[in-house]
Amino acid sequence: MSEINLYAAWIGMLLGGIFGAIQGLFFHKEVWLGGYGSWQRRMMRLGHISFFGIAFINIAFVFTVKSLGIEQEVALPSALFIIGAIGMPLICYLSAFKKPVRHLFFIPALSVIGGIAHLIWTMSTHNVF
Repeated sequence: MSEINLYAAWIGMLLGGIFGAIQGLFFHKEVWLGGYGSWQRRMMRLGHISFFGIAFINIAFVFTVKSLGIEQEVALPSALFIIGAIGMPLICYLSAFKKPVRHLFFIPALSVIGGIAHLIWTMSTHNVF
């Protein structure tokens, strides 16, 4: 099951690189999207970095479950991390141009938090700590 998280991680890394390169074509323009501190540029930077951040979480998840041999018991955190990997950059970029979308940030944030909490709980039930 966790193999999908490894794919999601590397796809996230690729997309982070692509979106970063596209944004990088314009970063030198001080007034681009309202300037460095504007809502749009902040949300786009957050979206760009979230590709990488959640990719690292997915990679850590894959190696954790494989090293502990608990692949069969982590379907829920696997799905939650995928939701976070898709949802966080998507909501960041959408929020950059449609500010009310920001109210949906709780979805990917709680998905990642829930995935981490469930993984820790699963690990604790296997006396990993």
